[in-house]
Amino acid sequence: QVQLVESGGGLVQPGGSLRLSCAASGSTVGISVMGWYRQAPGKQRELAATVSRGGNTNYADSVKGRFTVSRDTAKNTVYLQMNSLKPEDTAVYYCYVVRLSWGGVRTDYWGQGTQVTVSS
Repeated sequence: QVQLVESGGGLVQPGGSLRLSCAASGSTVGISVMGWYRQAPGKQRELAATVSRGGNTNYADSVKGRFTVSRDTAKNTVYLQMNSLKPEDTAVYYCYVVRLSWGGVRTDYWGQGTQVTVSS
């Protein structure tokens, strides 16, 4: 099992910045992809950004150029630096981790979510 603890959400004005962090603990051997999804009120959960163990990143078109995902593999921690925030970025942000067992079995883990509100 992998436990995920998120931090860094909050209220910010449009144009501001926030940094989210997510630390993984427990059975962290085999963690491959780490990243963030988000869910706005009344909408489906969607990809924000992910980063592979090798450093390959994937971003939603709506956040490209404004968000940066990174990870500290030694600390099993993933970050999301969010700049130039817009009201439409308001959502609950969920940490996401994929772990592959020695047998190649994939398990997805989700954090409890952290609220990000962009409003003046």
